[in-house]
Amino acid sequence: MNVSLWVLQAVLAAVFGLTGIMHATRPKEKLSPMAPWVEDFALTRIRLIGAAELLGALGLILPAVTGIAPILTPLAATGLAITMLGAVATHARRKEPAAIAVNVVLLTLAAVIAWGRFGPHAL
Repeated sequence: MNVSLWVLQAVLAAVFGLTGIMHATRPKEKLSPMAPWVEDFALTRIRLIGAAELLGALGLILPAVTGIAPILTPLAATGLAITMLGAVATHARRKEPAAIAVNVVLLTLAAVIAWGRFGPHAL
């Protein structure tokens, strides 16, 4: 199970790292075609979401690898799960079922990591 958690952490770190960089750095006009939800938010909020995603991605890997404050790994997973709850709510309001499905999958994976790293497979 420990190996499975590491694989999930790596996959989620890659997904959230890439989306975090994209949300934190791209102009709103370039984000709109691939992420229409950005039209509902100010650029500052989009940047904050991107920063949260990027920090969550780093938190999934760095504390566990370095052994420095490894409690941050399940906390990062919990934070990403909460972020995905907000994403699900946003996409539900916008009636975007495909985006909801993606967010539910990411939410579930983050919750599994949080459960595993807080519980039976703590670092």
